[in-house]
Amino acid sequence: MRATVMYGAGDVRVENVPDPTIVEPTDAIVRVTLACVCGSDLHPYRSMPASEDGAPMGHEFLGVVEQVGDAVTDLAPGDLVVSPFAVSDNTCPFCREGFHTACQHGGWYGAGGIGGAQAEKIRVPQASGTLVTLPADVDAKLLPSLLTLADVYLTGYHAAFMAKVKPGQTVTVVGDGAVGLSAVLAAKQMGATTIVLMGRHTSRTDLGKKWGATDVVAERGEEGIAKVMELTGGEGSHAVLEAVGHMPAYEQAYRIVRPGGVISRVGVPQYEEAPVGFGSLFGKNATLNGGPAPVRAYIEDAIAQVLSGELDPGAVFDAEVSLDDVAEGYRLMDSREKLKVLVRP
Repeated sequence: MRATVMYGAGDVRVENVPDPTIVEPTDAIVRVTLACVCGSDLHPYRSMPASEDGAPMGHEFLGVVEQVGDAVTDLAPGDLVVSPFAVSDNTCPFCREGFHTACQHGGWYGAGGIGGAQAEKIRVPQASGTLVTLPADVDAKLLPSLLTLADVYLTGYHAAFMAKVKPGQTVTVVGDGAVGLSAVLAAKQMGATTIVLMGRHTSRTDLGKKWGATDVVAERGEEGIAKVMELTGGEGSHAVLEAVGHMPAYEQAYRIVRPGGVISRVGVPQYEEAPVGFGSLFGKNATLNGGPAPVRAYIEDAIAQVLSGELDPGAVFDAEVSLDDVAEGYRLMDSREKLKVLVRP
């Protein structure tokens, strides 16, 4: 079969690799019908050291079940499924508490011997806990929106959920990538009155405004901080949803959060050390929250919202490539020519 492998920064290849097989009785094999490139895929695309072995890529997909292990009794060949970006059994103590990305028996696509989703097929460990079935007759127009529930929309939702966004609050979203825009949509759904989007790409911030952003701040650094503080009457934001992962974004976040407010991070941090002292968090009684989104905890409710027409997050996709052209998809997102690229194997 064909699969995407990254061999170093900027070096994305589509290669023939062995078909996946059932390894454990809890596995399933899924034929991928729709996948995409994630903003987090761009971190290794920009910085991965050269490797002879390469790394399988992709963690967001819809597909059709082709084969199941003996222990998988609730899925059958032919089922249309969507997969959260992390594998989980959905039964361990952490899963039961809603933190599936910390599953005691979980894992990550593209790591630990699990293949990537930018491929024709994929092995899904813990298939019963991970995969969620979709109606066989679902309107094809809804599939991009359903694909966003594998990661991007529900990661934005997780940012707002962990920030405990409430009706009437002021929310600032740092970052105008697909996750940041999804966070705008989620904050609007939760009833935020003022939503400030910090971003400077007009094509993206226009979508943010369509989804609920009341104000756009294109400035960065001190200018951007001053503008947000001005927009919030000098008080700052009840919630700051940080969807970038770089230190300047975190610094902006703690400068604009109001006393007693929450910073919720879902941008994968590209740092380990960060200010948490009196001048950043402590003095404001501010809370630092967020992490890898346990989308399995949210996905069934979100599927119902998409199927009913209440939610339509598929507009984040503004380009489509075939699997063989996936390297172009990476280039388009890395250059910010496109927001998020759909991959059709």
